[in-house]
Amino acid sequence: MIDLQRDGDVYVLRFDAGENRFGPDFLAAVEEALDTVEKDEGPRALVTTGTGKFYSNGLDLEWLGANPERFEDYLGRVHALYARLLAFPAPTVAAVNGHAFAGGAMLVLAHDFAVMREERGYFCLPEVDLGMSFTPGMSALVQARLPGATAHEAMLTGRRYTAEQARDAGAVQHVAAEAEVLPAATGLAASMAGKDGTVVARIRSGLYPEALEALRGPVFS
Repeated sequence: MIDLQRDGDVYVLRFDAGENRFGPDFLAAVEEALDTVEKDEGPRALVTTGTGKFYSNGLDLEWLGANPERFEDYLGRVHALYARLLAFPAPTVAAVNGHAFAGGAMLVLAHDFAVMREERGYFCLPEVDLGMSFTPGMSALVQARLPGATAHEAMLTGRRYTAEQARDAGAVQHVAAEAEVLPAATGLAASMAGKDGTVVARIRSGLYPEALEALRGPVFS
């Protein structure tokens, strides 16, 4: 389902569960991997990536349909993952190998930087087309990490951004060919691995206090 490997000072967390939707087992595996990285006291950075044509398609709607009574608790767990990455005590880079939709796109935004594959895949927040609204925490995350005009367009239109369009809109920072996405992300992460993780987390907390407060607070206000 997931695989955590270390390459020098960089931990590479690979999602390998099809569309990489956030089912409970998937979330548990990611949380355990983050525990491992966080406990490392030496220089470190984190790269996340998917497999095939998906980085992540976000919420596990099939599981939610079968477990509607757990909806709020489930979203709280997803919020906690975003908040954890946003305040993670190490630099983080998303190697976006393919589609990053909905909650998966928000996961990208919770990283410090993102490198996206140029030949295939979209960055998209399709909630408006699914008849879904954003929770206050999700809305705060998107608005904290995207330029205002991009957040407005992405959230209200459900536009599918190619890698180049996502870079120009400020959703990702770098674009690379398929074979170079992970090496580029790993290289970027390695260049930051010596940063003091406590300081990195403190700086991010100062940059995004409203988003962190919303993600750590009630799911629905």
